[in-house]
Amino acid sequence: QVQLVESGGGLVQAGGSLRLSCTVSGRPFSRYAMGWFRQAPGKEREFVAAISWTGGSTAYVDSVKGRFTISKPNAKNTMYLQMNSLKPEDTAVYYCVADEDISHIVADFSLDAWGQGTLVTVSS
Repeated sequence: QVQLVESGGGLVQAGGSLRLSCTVSGRPFSRYAMGWFRQAPGKEREFVAAISWTGGSTAYVDSVKGRFTISKPNAKNTMYLQMNSLKPEDTAVYYCVADEDISHIVADFSLDAWGQGTLVTVSS
């Protein structure tokens, strides 16, 4: 079973940047597609970004395209979400996920593993 641990959340002003990390243990990192979800207070969970197990394919929700970048250097067992030009509406708990199929992540369908979440707060 794969275990996921997120880090890198915090408080940032609007327009600033943060980089979230997700460290994977328990099973070969290179065989998993990875992704990020977020949940803001009082709102439903939302897909944010995903990357295939090869790293060759990525997907983003429209609201973060051009601002967020997901990466998965397989040599490091860590996935990253670089978040630039942050907006107050990006405020949420961000969760790292893993699955063998990137389409499952995009569809939020029966994912193999979830992290515990890391809080991102963007002040205006």
